[in-house]
Amino acid sequence: MPVHLLEEIRRIALRLPEVVERVSHGAPCFFVRGRPLCYFHDAEFDRDNRISIWCPSPPGVADGVVAAEPTRFFHPQPSASGVFSTWLGMYLDNVDENDWSEIAAVIEDAYRLVAPKYLIARLDET
Repeated sequence: MPVHLLEEIRRIALRLPEVVERVSHGAPCFFVRGRPLCYFHDAEFDRDNRISIWCPSPPGVADGVVAAEPTRFFHPQPSASGVFSTWLGMYLDNVDENDWSEIAAVIEDAYRLVAPKYLIARLDET
C-alpha cells in the first residue's frame, strides 16, 4: 500500500470536523456522521494498478471534470444499487506537490455535500 499517499489523504480528511476513518468494503474510508466522504483505493483494488480516491459529488459535476481531465479524474464503477453513480474518482499515482491543494479541495467539496449544515458552519468558522 502506498502509505505516504494514504497518510496525506488521512491528514486532509481528518482535519475536517467529526470525520472518522474505518475500513469499508476492504478499503480505508473516511466518514462524517456515518456518511461516506472519501474512499482510498490502492493499486490492488479492481486490479487496475491505479491508486485513487472516490468522493461524492453533486449530479453532473463529475461528468464535466472527467471530460476536462480524463487522465486525472474518472467515474467510479457504480454499485448494483447505483451508489457511486455521481461520485468523482481521482487518480493519485502521479500526484506531485502542486496537486495536494486540489485534492484537498475535492475532499472538502465532498464534505460540504454530505456533512450536516452545523458541521459545515463549524468548518467555515475555522
